[in-house]
Amino acid sequence: MMTVGLTGGVASGKSAVSEHFTRLGVPVIDADVVAREVVEPGQDALAEIVEVFGKDVLDRNGRLDRSRMRGRIFTDPASRQRLEAILHPRIRERMREAVESASGPYAVLCIPLLVENRMQDMVSRVLVVDVPESVQRERLIRRNGGNAGEADAMIAAQASREQRLQAADDILVNTGTLDDLQHEVEMLHRRYLALAAGPENRESPARR
Repeated sequence: MMTVGLTGGVASGKSAVSEHFTRLGVPVIDADVVAREVVEPGQDALAEIVEVFGKDVLDRNGRLDRSRMRGRIFTDPASRQRLEAILHPRIRERMREAVESASGPYAVLCIPLLVENRMQDMVSRVLVVDVPESVQRERLIRRNGGNAGEADAMIAAQASREQRLQAADDILVNTGTLDDLQHEVEMLHRRYLALAAGPENRESPARR
């Protein structure tokens, strides 16, 4: 099955794009959803996190306290690397299993940090939802009720716009209306169906 890695900066519109692909009947596998699943109580990943970081990363119900965990790793790169070493292999494996069980000519893997975590090897093509940083900033302030400084910090914590575009096989510019976005997704859908129908075209030259 051909796989499309959907990524983009914060507030670029990845969720809306995913929803449109879902409406078209395309299997969409969301890395954020998988990341939550692998740390559910009873999962090996959660047990290992507790072993490494201590029980204080759990909430009163025995679930991972995400805000506390984020606080631990935000200012400590070593802790972040240890957490990623626990989570990333399990997330990759769970996503591969989801692709294997999916049906259809192609599947979309929504991976917000695809470029940052160097996960291009998991997909046949990379689709980047692109907007200028000024649009990201405006949307973040409107969505979160924050200020420009907080928005800029969130943008700076991710790969740069240039890095994402350099990794892209396909680019969807999301600066228009929702109708515009839907039209763009439908055009990409037709293109992906055509690519998936020809085995020789399933991978971009960069990943062959």
